[in-house]
Amino acid sequence: MKMTVIGCGYLGAVHAACMASLGHDVVGIDVDRQKVRALCAGKAPFHEPGLEEMLAQETAAGRLRFTAEPTPRDLAGAGIHFITVGTPQSDDGGAADLSHLMGAVDMIVELLDPTERTVVVGKSTVPVGTAHTVEERLAGTGAALAWNPEFLREGYAVEDTLRPSRLVYGLSADADSAFRGRDALDEAYRPILDAGTPVIVDSFSTAELVKVAANSFLATKISFINAMAEICDATGADVTMLAQALGHDERIGRRALGAGIGFGGGCLPKDIRAFVARAEELNKGESVAFLREVDAINTRGRTRAVAAAEAALGGSVTGKTITVLGASFKPDTDDVRDSPALDVASRLHERGANVRVTDPIALTNAAIDKPHLTMVEDLHAALTDADLVFLATEWSQFVDMDPADIGPLVRTRTIVDGRNALDREAWNAAGWTHVGLGR
Repeated sequence: MKMTVIGCGYLGAVHAACMASLGHDVVGIDVDRQKVRALCAGKAPFHEPGLEEMLAQETAAGRLRFTAEPTPRDLAGAGIHFITVGTPQSDDGGAADLSHLMGAVDMIVELLDPTERTVVVGKSTVPVGTAHTVEERLAGTGAALAWNPEFLREGYAVEDTLRPSRLVYGLSADADSAFRGRDALDEAYRPILDAGTPVIVDSFSTAELVKVAANSFLATKISFINAMAEICDATGADVTMLAQALGHDERIGRRALGAGIGFGGGCLPKDIRAFVARAEELNKGESVAFLREVDAINTRGRTRAVAAAEAALGGSVTGKTITVLGASFKPDTDDVRDSPALDVASRLHERGANVRVTDPIALTNAAIDKPHLTMVEDLHAALTDADLVFLATEWSQFVDMDPADIGPLVRTRTIVDGRNALDREAWNAAGWTHVGLGR
């Protein structure tokens, strides 16, 4: 099947490579020429396990190519045009910025041959109601529209694309468009469907809401355990043991009950804010008002972490050398968007600390995002003569460190475990003071 993938950022590059690996003929389209050059060379412009190998293989095989100058010929004969552009938070509020999405739609309208009766599929995360607007813009092009949200986890994106937990099809109210949309998606995903992946089929609105509802629920779960960590600090309870007890309840589960400095990245923060903004536009702001508190708890976790560092250093970090372990918002990615790790590092810097940030792969992006911070590639160099170590991202390289081995490097054996990921007893036994959030 020939297809295009419009927007080759995190979602689009992964989707294009995975579709090519299924045997499809894929053209990736993006306005960023530098990114396109890297992709054409089989190089991933960001870190995602398994992606670069797949890009190199599929571009070499001729099933995958990229362009920054699409022509009608690039779109001709394609059964599906996937829209995978970003929908970032707007500069003037919490609402989603749909300019990239609408720009992609306008490009399709301009280049599409109306006699081909192709299918356009939105995968971008959008406010509910967006698909209807897109369908109106496509009127007269002969294209049917479907909405097919993604559920990728950074660090597992290739796996999540090829072996998803479910596929969701949002189809048009027009019967012919709905039939064409489902038929094209079934053809594109045939190997995945043959593997037994469940499919949920409903309206545009349901498909649009599924993604933001899923992210909102996950954000709520993370903020819930961090709210419990605040109560644990006030009562002497241990939030990690609390999470362990809660996790045995099959209605709750243990995943996403890791208390600490909270969530970040390019999805959860902006998606819950956009959800609130859209609900308010629908005069239903009260229905999701709790998400404002979810967001506030998340931000408060960073404030509490800085306070824990100050307390561990006698009330002030001024003039102290602090090593922050981690720059990415979570392990196995170089994504630093809304990174709690960098936020905490910046706050410590603003309070007068000499902050060193180290990370296995994210320092280049971190230096661009926070040029005022000192980035140190070598872990031992970053730890040398530190007055305090702060675990901000639970990379295995950090979690698996031997506290006895690194003890002689630091000036003071004090570590703030911002992810509650370390073996507290082992660190204490090695002469460290272990400070956990909610412990």
